[in-house]
Amino acid sequence: MSALIDSFLDYLRLERAYSPKTVQGYEIDLREFESYLARTDEGVTLETADADIVRNWTMEMMEAGQKETSVNRRLSALRSFYRFLLRKGVIAMSPMQTVKGPKKKKPLPYFLREEEMNRLLDGTDFGQGFEGERDRLIVQMFYETGMRRAELVGLDEGDVDFYRGQIKVTGKRNKQRLIPFGKELKAAMQAYMAEKAREVPETEDGALFVRRNGRRVTEGWVYGMVHRNLAKVTSIKKRSPHVLRHTFATAMLNNQAELEAVKELLGHESVSTTEIYTHTTFEELKNAYNNAHPRARK
Repeated sequence: MSALIDSFLDYLRLERAYSPKTVQGYEIDLREFESYLARTDEGVTLETADADIVRNWTMEMMEAGQKETSVNRRLSALRSFYRFLLRKGVIAMSPMQTVKGPKKKKPLPYFLREEEMNRLLDGTDFGQGFEGERDRLIVQMFYETGMRRAELVGLDEGDVDFYRGQIKVTGKRNKQRLIPFGKELKAAMQAYMAEKAREVPETEDGALFVRRNGRRVTEGWVYGMVHRNLAKVTSIKKRSPHVLRHTFATAMLNNQAELEAVKELLGHESVSTTEIYTHTTFEELKNAYNNAHPRARK
């Protein structure tokens, strides 16, 4: 075992006052690298290891199935170790200067499949009268427009243009955009607004979505209502309004919509934000291939 590692661990314990558990973590990571050097090239030591060797170690860990967070933690331990050796004059240059760790993969967004949405909108009882019409319409609007929860809560009746078939939405930083809607959503909105006019004649500031008392619905209330209804058709862990936004984007791309068009509908500043949904659609294609192609199942 290297005396250099022992000296570094003593420095962490005595001068930096690191906890025993933290020091133990550093030791495990550094001993792993030391073992890698020993089994790959007997002529390379901790003092002579270069960036290529560190990169090869990184690749070995990734190919072994280690998570990006674990690999980056070990590389961080190496960086601290080689900074220590630099200060002590043991080495003239750290091999870590040009080494970058693997990027952490962004988790794929949760979304509902088309059959789940059909079951939710066509086979779920949202209740009767004004409140039932409202709750179903909110879910339908998230799915058919992809708008954010705050955007839906802020809608006024005057934002809906039935003649042109579009809704004016005020998004982040008060940036406005127009979202088109189809015949089904139009009919649902008209039915709800007629029911609302009968049962809730006075509403707050012309708000589109209101409670029984005429006050505008809140973001918290919308979250709870959507969460309860999504639970009726799916077992995914996240059951928020944002899941319906993800579902909208995924459905659009799965049906050949252009990425730039989906970006505009969602109100994203950059197309790179929208690209996460292309990963989702590729996963759909991959699953379809694995399930359908006769050679893929062997």
